Amino acid sequence: MSRKRLSDLTRTLIPALEKHREQFRHAARGGPRGVARSTGRKPPLTPAAQIPATTLCLQKHTLQELPGQLFNTAMTISRAVKDVRSLLDAHGVTIPASTARFRTPDDMARFLGPDQTKIKPAC
Repeated sequence: MSRKRLSDLTRTLIPALEKHREQFRHAARGGPRGVARSTGRKPPLTPAAQIPATTLCLQKHTLQELPGQLFNTAMTISRAVKDVRSLLDAHGVTIPASTARFRTPDDMARFLGPDQTKIKPAC
């Protein structure tokens, strides 16, 4: 997936993801908020981080442990994948699987990094 497509997808899905989270929290509370919106526990993954983490998992680049390491969280990747996958389906977005597989953040950095060709000295 290109950076532009991922950026466009993120901009499209963030409002829907925030609305989904608020509906989930409303159901968990059993009613409307009792305090201001900015108070309380912050989600471990922001909506902007949930979407790239999900695309990595859905493209089958990696198991869910690697996005957990990349985004410095452990238990929320599966929840993010579940939430974002339903939004992707609702928006008609399919993410094809890739042939590239990564096991560590270093593997991914080597793959995504610029081509590092060595230049021989002139002398």
